[in-house]
Amino acid sequence: QVQLVESGGGSVQAGGSLRVSCTAGRFIFSTMGWFRQAPGKEREGVAAITTDGGGRIYYADSVKGRFTISRDNAKNTLYLQMNSLKYEDTAMYYCAADWRPLSPLTYRDYHYWGQGTQVTVSS
Repeated sequence: QVQLVESGGGSVQAGGSLRVSCTAGRFIFSTMGWFRQAPGKEREGVAAITTDGGGRIYYADSVKGRFTISRDNAKNTLYLQMNSLKYEDTAMYYCAADWRPLSPLTYRDYHYWGQGTQVTVSS
């Protein structure tokens, strides 16, 4: 059974940093990503990383230059380092995984999801 487990969320002041992690157990996926959903808003793609094709990385425009996605294949763990956090980054952050989603930043293309971890940024 596929189980993605996130950790590392929390509360921080604007301008601060947080790192969230996601472990995928024994399942190896070609693509893993981070998504977020704020109350009343649609889930949106934040960042994604693949292991094929030389390891491509995708970022939403809103987080480019501030967030960094990485993957430790030996630990089968995905990370999202979030710097210069803004109030509008406040959301539930979800880890997702799949084999070759059509669009790596589109949540509908992923079948496997974690339970989410809350990130709250105070202004």
